[in-house]
Amino acid sequence: MSTSPRVTLPQQSYGGYIFDLDGTLVDSMPTHFRAWRWALHKHGAPHEVFLWDEFVAHGGMAAPDIVADLNRVYGLQMEPETVADEKRERYAYLLESEHLPVIAETVSLVRRLREQGIPYAIGTGSMLPGAMETLRSAGLADWFPIIVTPGDVPPGRGKPNPDIFLLCAERMGVAPESCIVFEDAEPGLAAARAGGMATCRVGACPAVEG
Repeated sequence: MSTSPRVTLPQQSYGGYIFDLDGTLVDSMPTHFRAWRWALHKHGAPHEVFLWDEFVAHGGMAAPDIVADLNRVYGLQMEPETVADEKRERYAYLLESEHLPVIAETVSLVRRLREQGIPYAIGTGSMLPGAMETLRSAGLADWFPIIVTPGDVPPGRGKPNPDIFLLCAERMGVAPESCIVFEDAEPGLAAARAGGMATCRVGACPAVEG
């Protein structure tokens, strides 16, 4: 379990609580980064593509959207769905030998929300199989009755669009303006603001060499 504080929890109470997954509840970003670097290298991306800072800047975005953005920025012609699928497969492979640590502050909050019956949900840029792999690795697989992924919204409407978080609010039965979103990446924070929700930023994990 992570021991250094990553977030200061808000004192105000909200009707519903929405959590990003990777880098917000579970310290999975380094593992995702290694999987991305492997898949991109396999498909011919130069070494300088998607180093740590660029990876962090894309946090929360759906994998095919990330590949499409890298194609646009670097003039590449990678097939978004193929690269995304191979990245997911590599991530699953890495998790076979890893136990992902949780982020203590947010997971403690979720534990309290569960005990008090306050609505909460996950709104993640990962597809459901990968999200469940992450939760299982961290020992949280049965904690979240509501998980919304890019597969639940129209193509191209993942973060930074608000659709994922708005669907979380709908499934919780809570008005968006009564929700708070916990996020570690700017695309997710932008999505929350676009949905009219309060935000709480979770601190980033230390950089990883590519």
